Order: sequence, then structure tokens, then C-alpha cells
Amino acid sequence: MNLLKQKPVIANVFERFVHSSTSTGIVLVITAIIAIVWVNSPARETYFSLWQQKFTIAFGNASISKPLILWINDGLMAVFFFVVGLEIKREIIAGHLSTWKNAAMPVYAALGGMVVPALTFVFFNYGKPSSSGWGIPMATDIAFSLGILAMLGKKVPLSLKVFLMALAIVDDLGAVLVIAFFYSSKIVLSNIALGALFLGLMIVMNLMGVRNKLAYAITGILGIWLAFLLSGVHPTIAGVLAAFAIPANRKIDKTQFKESVTSIAESLKNTPSAKGQFLSREEMQAVGAIKENCKRFEPPLQALESSMNRWVYSLIMPVFALSNAGVVIDSGSLSTITNATGMGILLGLVLGKPFGIVLFSWIAQKTGLASIPEKIKWVHIWGVGLLAGIGFTMSLFIANLDIKDPQLINGAKVSILIASVIASLAGYLVLKKALGSRKKEPLTPTM
Repeated sequence: MNLLKQKPVIANVFERFVHSSTSTGIVLVITAIIAIVWVNSPARETYFSLWQQKFTIAFGNASISKPLILWINDGLMAVFFFVVGLEIKREIIAGHLSTWKNAAMPVYAALGGMVVPALTFVFFNYGKPSSSGWGIPMATDIAFSLGILAMLGKKVPLSLKVFLMALAIVDDLGAVLVIAFFYSSKIVLSNIALGALFLGLMIVMNLMGVRNKLAYAITGILGIWLAFLLSGVHPTIAGVLAAFAIPANRKIDKTQFKESVTSIAESLKNTPSAKGQFLSREEMQAVGAIKENCKRFEPPLQALESSMNRWVYSLIMPVFALSNAGVVIDSGSLSTITNATGMGILLGLVLGKPFGIVLFSWIAQKTGLASIPEKIKWVHIWGVGLLAGIGFTMSLFIANLDIKDPQLINGAKVSILIASVIASLAGYLVLKKALGSRKKEPLTPTM
């Protein structure tokens, strides 16, 4: 009996991730529509008043009181970025970013997909107060982009999925750095030092072999997150830093795990069973031993990522979309699409993203810095570039950090939503045509 018989690891990872991305994309669309309908209905005021309700957490004489919308954007989104940090660390250690050969092209592509949209935004907003919003069109919604790609079915080469996933992860890392350095408020160095102290404690725990998830949760939430919340650095950064301190090693290797579990399974053959559906004491001990072996075999990082993905993509992201995607659609908000901010966001995502991705990929190939992955043609990179223009949740998040004026933020959200719809449809149609007619010549960029 082969207890470890399974699909290749890379296939399992993509199957789970793309499946979650597809379902999450559908849920996000539904929640965004609910938010838009709600805001444009007679019950508009209930929408805004709900998210402005104060929620207070007190510890003795100390307390933190914030509107619900900030608990979502500063608290729940920190959990989202924690999972993003886990994914980035896993990819760097043993994934698609673990070797420069595999990572080179997605890294250069992601760099172009950040630089060109930012420059596009600056082009329209240069010299204006709105110029600080250049980070808005840099972002890619990884769940949506991979969800659209998954809708194309089995025709999509695995290498193309890997390329988009690696590109989006590098893009997320870029977004984290942009938020940390450009979208944080007045810095309180003493609180940053306190957060660094707790981060150091988590690293020491890792080095000492501590694997208790609760210990890391307490140190990460009550230590790093709270310190960053009070420091002026956006608290979502705490999520990424905490993720990098989570252990990624196994206590036992595959051979030890297989031998131990096989031995326990063999011993169960002669173990007496209890009456009915209950287990005997010996069977309970065997189950406990198997669970303990599983804990020692599964890296804490991977265990956390697997267990938290479900909550992040089925609860946190929909709640974020519901609370942030509500935009008033009227002549005033639609007219803001043509102003400097609206045009910078719209063209940055729809045109800047694909052009930047293709341009930097082409330069990397021509200079010998990287090569196009196997089975990928230029038309595929154009399609992936368009899908990367789906900013949605990440762009909404950065827009909330940068824009404070209610009218401007409403117009920016309209531009983000329209750009994401255009990018979704354009990317899907380009890739559907390209994957459905493989005999045609690839669309090579003319530079």
C-alpha cells in the first residue's frame, strides 16, 4: 500500500490555487455588484454608515477605537498580506522564484508591469496633487487574473500559468514595498523599534525550532501588527514581515514519515476495534501518532498557508470588496474618468500594464538576461499582460491609502472597476483566440 501516492506537487498546488482563484473571482464580482447596487439604491446611507461604525478593543486602560472600514483595511487586510508573504517565501525557497533561471523573465515582466503604468499615471498627473497616486495602477489582483486564466480550461499551458502566477507574486512584493515606503503616514521610530523587537523574537523562535502556531500568532498580532499600527507604517506590512519569520522546515523527512505511518498502519491490522462507530483506545493512540507525524512532516509555513487560504479568499477578500467597491454612479463620477486621475488609472491598467510587461520581457530576451518559457508565445504574453491589468482589490486598497477626498476616491474606484472589466474581457479574448488557433504565427512585439 502506497500511502503517499499522489499527483505531482506542482500540479496539486496549481489545481488548488487556480480553483480557489476561480471561485474567489466569482464571489468578488458578486460582492462588488452588491456594493454598487447598495450604494446606488435608496438605502445608500446605510452602506456608508455601516462601515463608519466605531469598533473598540480595550486592554485595561489602553484601547484602540477605529471605524469598521479601517479594521477591515488595516486588520483583515494584514491577514491577507500575511498569506501573500507566506506565498512569496515559499516561492523563493522552493517554488518558481527559487532559481534565477525560472524567476528571471517573470521578474523583468513584473518590473515592466509596475514601472510603465506608474509612468503613465505620472504623465497625466505631473505637477498635480494627485501625482502621488502613481501606485494605484501598478497593482495586479492575483485571484482575478488567475481566475480568468482558469476559465480557458486545459488549453492553457502549465508554463503560462506559472508565468502569470510568478509575475503576480513579484507584483505583490512590489506593491508591499510601495505601500511600506510611499503610503505610510508620520513615522514613530519607537514603535517601529518595538515591532522590530517582536520580529526578532519570532526569528529566534524559528531558529530554536518552535513550531507552535499560537506562539507565532500572539507575537505577530499583539507584537508586530500592533506596533506597526501605532508606528505610522501601514500595518499590512507587519503581515508580510511576520510571514517571513514562520518556519518552513520539516522535523522529519519523507522517508521517516513514510516508514512511521506505514508501521502504524500495519499495527492497526491486529488492533481490536470498539463496538459501533467508536474507536478503541489503541486505535485512538494510532490516530494520535499519525497526526503527530503529520505535524512533524508538514512545514508550519505550508500548513498555515493551506489553512488560511480558505478564509482569506472566501471571507476576507469578499468583505474587503463589499466595503470598498461601493461607488456612486452618476454623471459626476462618470465624468471623473476623463480627469487626470481617472485617465492615469484607466490607461495605466489597460495599456500601461500589458505594454510594460511585453516591453521589459522583449528587452530581457533580446539582451540575453532571460528567455521566454517553453510553450509560451508573444501573443500569450500580451494576453497575460492584459490580465495583469485587473487591478481591482489591490488597486482599490492603494487608492484608499492615497486619496482622501470622497469625490476623487469615488471617481478613482469607478476607473479601477471599468479598467478591470476591460482588462478581463480583453485578456480572455486574446488568450482564447491564441490558444484556440495554435497554428497561427505568434504576435511578436515590434519595437
